[in-house]
Amino acid sequence: MASASSPSKKPSTAAATLILDDELRKIFYKDGSKGFKAAKRNQMIPLGMHSTFGDFPLEMAPNAWSTVKPKRSMKRSASAPGLGTWNAAFVGLGGVPRGVAPPPPKAGATSMRAVPPSQFRTFYDRGDLPIQVFHGAVGGKIAWKVDLAKLDYGHYLPIFFDGAREQEDPYRFLAVQGCYDLLEKGGPNILPVVPQLIIPMKIAMNTRNPVVMCTMMKILQTLVLSGDMIGEALVPYYRQLLPTLNIFKERNMNLGDSIEYGQRKRQNLGDLIAETLEVLETHGGEDAFINIKYMVPTYESCMVV
Repeated sequence: MASASSPSKKPSTAAATLILDDELRKIFYKDGSKGFKAAKRNQMIPLGMHSTFGDFPLEMAPNAWSTVKPKRSMKRSASAPGLGTWNAAFVGLGGVPRGVAPPPPKAGATSMRAVPPSQFRTFYDRGDLPIQVFHGAVGGKIAWKVDLAKLDYGHYLPIFFDGAREQEDPYRFLAVQGCYDLLEKGGPNILPVVPQLIIPMKIAMNTRNPVVMCTMMKILQTLVLSGDMIGEALVPYYRQLLPTLNIFKERNMNLGDSIEYGQRKRQNLGDLIAETLEVLETHGGEDAFINIKYMVPTYESCMVV
């Protein structure tokens, strides 16, 4: 067995791919319109601190975060109290129409939500996690300071799952790669912690961010395959995990006879959702299909009768 301070053999495909995609995005969008800095300006991810040592005093950095847009507030509904009825706003004296009613607003069911800050960010900034980055080849590796078999999975595994929704490195890489390392070495320590992993996965799915959703679904598949009875233990929590997957189940690429290169990286949201549902049904026992069907009505069983 490798020593406690030695890095893992190689970074996970999912964790390393996220770093490579960021670098590729910088090449394509040299104006900075894409990436985690643009997401910070739009307040879609946590702003974080000014530097490693914390925030600068206001008098020394008066323009810090000056480019950050204010948070968008919810629009008031036309049916809210005080606005009158729908017809009253567009009917003049004598019933003469005085304009055309605006179309109904978008429901926004598939619009991306802001990614809330995770506990992983707080614990890592305080130095409470037994990990560090081993700088090397693509994306680096994780060097664990303790033996994974001696970790308290009830404490650390939910923290790493919570950090998997981060979009800024090193938090994202360490959290995602840490999830794979813990699931690989967890064995019987994973099953008792499953109820504590539901809320972090639900928060990640509810961001509606395709990158976050794909990352969490890959981790969810690895969780189901990491031990016996874990798939069955997830069945009671389908009502928390599957509503967002139902919204994006048909999100696919209609390219005709063209090639969709995202398939190699498993970034096609519709295909990944279908694959995840099949894994849940295959390893979820006899009650898995009926519970999946209840939350995703268009799902068809992959099991041979």
